[in-house]
Amino acid sequence: MRDRVLPNIGEWFENHTFPREMAKELGDLGVLGMHLQGYGCAGTSAVAYGLACLELEAGDSGFRSFVSVQGSLAMYALHAFGSEEQKQTWLPRMAAGDAIGCFGLTEWDFGSDPAGMRTNAKRDGGDYVLNGSKAWITNGGIADVAIVWARVDAENGHRSGTVRGFVVPKGTKGFSTRNIEKKLSLRASITSELILEDCRLPADAMLPHVSGLRGPLSCLNEARHGIVWGALGAGRACYESALEYAKTRVQFGKPLAAFQITQEKLVNMMLEINKGLLTALHVGRLKDAGNAHSAHVSFGKLNNVREALAVCREARTILGASGITLEYPVIRHMNNLESVLTYEGTSEVHTLILGQALTGENAFA
Repeated sequence: MRDRVLPNIGEWFENHTFPREMAKELGDLGVLGMHLQGYGCAGTSAVAYGLACLELEAGDSGFRSFVSVQGSLAMYALHAFGSEEQKQTWLPRMAAGDAIGCFGLTEWDFGSDPAGMRTNAKRDGGDYVLNGSKAWITNGGIADVAIVWARVDAENGHRSGTVRGFVVPKGTKGFSTRNIEKKLSLRASITSELILEDCRLPADAMLPHVSGLRGPLSCLNEARHGIVWGALGAGRACYESALEYAKTRVQFGKPLAAFQITQEKLVNMMLEINKGLLTALHVGRLKDAGNAHSAHVSFGKLNNVREALAVCREARTILGASGITLEYPVIRHMNNLESVLTYEGTSEVHTLILGQALTGENAFA
């Protein structure tokens, strides 16, 4: 990240671009699907994956998002629920960075409530025909393959409207993408709409080993674990920038770091980052032991993103006017974390997940 991303990230952010060639470099590092076993994946622990996310997001949330969507959403869906043919076709190429994946769940009208999705797949002879659209899809415009979730007619004992996953290669007739422009957050990341208009797929394009929302939601839980760690990388980068600036910026005859209020800000930032890291480490160890519950991940996502964003905002006050320029990382991380705060489960959603864990009452209903 120091060598390849930080020297260029200000320009990439300003120009709203993600350099596609970086996918291969990330593949060469072994971080794509690194927590998965086989098929060219590194097979590391959940803690190791979390540490990688921490460093990726210390560079930029767009790079951690790319790795999360590639490995924890698209690749994980194939690895956990795909046929052997689907795995062999896509996973080695995706692990190497030779193929890019995206994950189509969210729709324009259904973000936190994926059960309301309108995208549908109708059986037509030996094929399925998909119609609908997906929104806010990271990597969509540069992806070679999309994992798209849609409702299907009743079949094989499943009731009508069951959610199933489909592998949709780039270039499939009836499948197109449109990049979402004018973003002021996650600008070094491609965000797109996926459009399916009578998109015909063979029956073996369906992921065979899962039905219902359990499939996509389990993928989201994998990606959220990376966010538990990654958000702290953004917070750490802003804290380090503020600390260095405070030591060198002189006001009233002494450095900002010599003022009591500045020291209090720095100490509070340091405390929250380290408390968040202890939370991430604990959740990662639970995950490696097979004992992590989705509420544990929600705890980490809710707390760590919220606190990382607060750290970035506090760091901005120390940098003053310098904190709003791309010469420093602070405003870029602040803007990025505004997206991280609400994607893959808003703060409100994670609060209700934890509320249900505490009380046994479902406040979503």
